[in-house]
Amino acid sequence: MSAHASKRTLYAALAANAGIAIAKFCGAAYTGSSAMASEGIHSLVDTGNQILLLFGMKDASRPADASHPFGYGLRLYFWGFVVAMAVFALGSGVAIYEGAEKVAHPEPIESAWVNVLILIVAILLEGSSLTVALRQVRNEARRRKRGMMETIRQHRDPTVFAVIYEETAALAGLLAALIGIGLAVTLDIPALDGWTSIVIGVILAFTAVSLARRCYVLMTGQAADPAIEERLREILARVRPIEEVNEVRTMHFGPSEVLVLVSADFDDDTLAGTVERIVSDVEDGIREDFPEVRRVYIEAQSIDRHREALGDIGEKVDALEREGDEDEGYQRMLPAEHS
Repeated sequence: MSAHASKRTLYAALAANAGIAIAKFCGAAYTGSSAMASEGIHSLVDTGNQILLLFGMKDASRPADASHPFGYGLRLYFWGFVVAMAVFALGSGVAIYEGAEKVAHPEPIESAWVNVLILIVAILLEGSSLTVALRQVRNEARRRKRGMMETIRQHRDPTVFAVIYEETAALAGLLAALIGIGLAVTLDIPALDGWTSIVIGVILAFTAVSLARRCYVLMTGQAADPAIEERLREILARVRPIEEVNEVRTMHFGPSEVLVLVSADFDDDTLAGTVERIVSDVEDGIREDFPEVRRVYIEAQSIDRHREALGDIGEKVDALEREGDEDEGYQRMLPAEHS
């Protein structure tokens, strides 16, 4: 997914959340609803988060230099993690606190229709923002020939999946607020407004933990999309001088920066010039399908020497085998004895 598309997704979310936050706070001040105040805090935090992600995109786009030879792309995952912490500490914490205060000291909601009107408009705006993000994901899903949910689970760009997480949580919170305020007024139980605020806080906490987990996995050395390795092995299998592919390792240095390392056992009679041509052809082939692959390094190494090299550094031959769906379908790396 291009940086332009990611920015468009962020700007759409930023505009929606900024306007909604103002409307919610005005509604909360007018009606005295803690659920509406919590929703206002939620939208305010989301607005700040989009600004942080835009800054993160700029920070991560700096070109490689001597101190960061693979660029600064991993910093975007750090800013995604900061966003998750902001949602947890500010959004969830304040919402639960406000709700607890209202449960302990309930007050009737005045002019509840104002809140209902604001919530309905907010649902429409949040839904439009989520639609923009999902449209970008759908376009990528079509390009990769896979389902929407699989694409979201395996997405490596926090500027996209963070917006999807936040907007989905926002819609859930808005529906909870609409139901909670309606019940509080209809049943004449003001404490329900406070409990609704607590529910919103719990929704935000769950969202924050999920987002933090995704960013933590990515910024600690997440492998690339498994489809990249599968396609690479298909290309290598058609190269006659390669007798066996010993190992393929991939790593994301940012959403559009993938490093690929290959250890391959070449026929002993293969000339150096032939190896150079093979490397160029493999790079061109993989980049045609996956433009995010920026660097491909192929090491000519016999299978026996490869096994010895892994043993020298304490790794097992099968240490990089894919297992299960842990980390939402991502590849994980575990020693064989723990498999």
